[in-house]
Amino acid sequence: MPRLLVVHHSPTENVARLANAVLAGAHDDALDGVDVVERPALTATVDDVLEADGYLLGTTANFGYISGALKHFFDTVYDAVREPTAQRPFSYWIHGGYDTTGAERAMESITTGLQWRLAAEPLVFTGAVTEQHLERAYELGGTLGAVLLS
Repeated sequence: MPRLLVVHHSPTENVARLANAVLAGAHDDALDGVDVVERPALTATVDDVLEADGYLLGTTANFGYISGALKHFFDTVYDAVREPTAQRPFSYWIHGGYDTTGAERAMESITTGLQWRLAAEPLVFTGAVTEQHLERAYELGGTLGAVLLS
């Protein structure tokens, strides 16, 4: 059974709503046969990454960068997973208060180094979390699940 690992840092109620929508989409009934594993960024391990077939990453944009928690995740796993996980599918979501540019660059740079394959358009936005954002987050979770089933 393919495994989707969802690693996120969701420190606020609004960002937690996004994570919950992504997880709901990944658990959609049409995706029977995908094992979805959720880990907070500060507790995700090398084994979590190695045991997964695809990844969804979520973060806030903080001071022009990804959250410290997601950066810690990458710092912790990077060397051990870089070669064995090359070309695995992934996507991500980033929510910022006013700017996501640096966080987007960091996500692209890190995942390029990991040689992961972007499999769905990321959800990146600033401002209030709307129903449209939650719908898009649900679709993001479902899309990555479907990619793993194909």
